[in-house]
Amino acid sequence: MPVLAKPRSMPLFVLLFVVCIFFAGPLPTYSLSDDTLSAYQVLEGYNLPIGLLPKGALGYELDRDTGRFKAYLNGSCSFSLEGSYQLKYKSTISGYISKDMLRNLSGVSVKVLLFWLNIVEVRRINDELDFSVGIVSANFAIDNFEECPGCGCGLNCDNGPSLLTNGRPFVSST
Repeated sequence: MPVLAKPRSMPLFVLLFVVCIFFAGPLPTYSLSDDTLSAYQVLEGYNLPIGLLPKGALGYELDRDTGRFKAYLNGSCSFSLEGSYQLKYKSTISGYISKDMLRNLSGVSVKVLLFWLNIVEVRRINDELDFSVGIVSANFAIDNFEECPGCGCGLNCDNGPSLLTNGRPFVSST
């Protein structure tokens, strides 16, 4: 029986693999393609603060090609902020996410005067967040969204600081 020679392509393949890794540079701590990220880490990856979602997000879906984003809560959630703003979150929040922006949102509403209005867009502009309910919008300092509010108590669950303390009411038109 003839003895077959071992192919020499295996060491070449290993060498190419090592060279590719070397030139690729250091690996990031996490990337938006990592399925182990939380919904909060996805927000941060798009330069948005985690406090846009209440505590307890169970998971999310993200279509990286279109930016379609869904976050799942353990049921609906509502709370008051500053004694005047009331917010409601449905168990599923959806929209499109891109750098510095959530658009075509559904599942989040704010009470303005006597009416509940859907927040349809959140846009980061430098150190402020612009919240739009359609024809009306309001800006708030991004520092107010470093913490996630709790359902039923907002950020006052343990007498912590109040959310949206540097905000202006929903009065500017878009």
